[in-house]
Amino acid sequence: MKPFTHINALTVAQAVAALAKYDDGKARLNAGGTDLFGVLKDEFLPVYPKAIINIKTVSGLDYIREDQGMLRIGALTRLVDVAKSPLLRQRYGALAEAAHAVASPQIRNVATIGGNLCQDVRCCYYRYPRHIGGPLHCARKGSGPCLAVKGDNRYHALLEGWRCFAVCPSDTAVALAALDAQMLVTGPQGDRSIAVRDFYTPLGNQLNSDEMVREIEVPALARTSQQTFLKFTLRRPIDFAIVSVAAVISIDDGVCTDARIVLGAVAPGAYRAEAAEEFLQGRPIDDETAAQTAVLALQDARSLSGNAYKINIAKTLVKRAILGQSPDKKQKNNVNETDAYDPTELSTFHRCSSSYEVTT
Repeated sequence: MKPFTHINALTVAQAVAALAKYDDGKARLNAGGTDLFGVLKDEFLPVYPKAIINIKTVSGLDYIREDQGMLRIGALTRLVDVAKSPLLRQRYGALAEAAHAVASPQIRNVATIGGNLCQDVRCCYYRYPRHIGGPLHCARKGSGPCLAVKGDNRYHALLEGWRCFAVCPSDTAVALAALDAQMLVTGPQGDRSIAVRDFYTPLGNQLNSDEMVREIEVPALARTSQQTFLKFTLRRPIDFAIVSVAAVISIDDGVCTDARIVLGAVAPGAYRAEAAEEFLQGRPIDDETAAQTAVLALQDARSLSGNAYKINIAKTLVKRAILGQSPDKKQKNNVNETDAYDPTELSTFHRCSSSYEVTT
């Protein structure tokens, strides 16, 4: 790694001031460091950071609490604490399971929810290391085309790709988008809120170079809801998603009254399947409805040369998420033989299906 200035920020204000001092993104925040250290070692960015600002020294940003009808999670809350929180497992199960689905226990013990949301994409061209011939120039770095379009695009976007087809790697973003979460961001001009579903763009995210995420806010669910998170990977838990799905569905007497369906690893951000949600509302939750909803969720998908297989995986996960099913506990009477994709021994699903009612 190259030399850099190391700054221990004691407050959010100090961290933001340090970011502002190094303009044009020449300073980077460090919390758990699980993504940043790889960035520094591989030297694939056009500009190497001049300063690393340690925010682990900022106290009071690691909390999970409900306040005034809102769930609030500090940006420095570790993923292991999100995954194990009794409050989240009981009331916001999709988020707890998404956090549990991230990487390995060792990673979850140090990685933070803010860092998971802000981590860089995993595109092999974007992250091509300097020590084996990189960095490679591409659209995401400001010049050149998206190299994946004519290259290896097995893990790239099916939806909303533009100039860059790298996908958002965050598992927690998928669950948080399904929960209508907002990110509270702090900068020199004060605080502002960004919806998790709007945070990501094809070339990065909405965070300015002098801003940091301070808190994640989730509206309390005010009615009985079924929450499901499913993730398909090629290797067991350590891997990034090939496709993931989070669903939050309100059901009354077997009929859907409200639905939020979000897909991960298929678009630059967490993809909200709005057409599928509209179709599902007012219909019974059964095999036929779930299969039709899954088709609508992927109706706008446009595959590249090597990633069409992800469409069938995504349809299957959407269907199973709607039915609240885990593939290792499928009931033959509820899942027909047209299921498009089955897990293999090298595959893994992380699943949560929790129902609860909040009384007000």
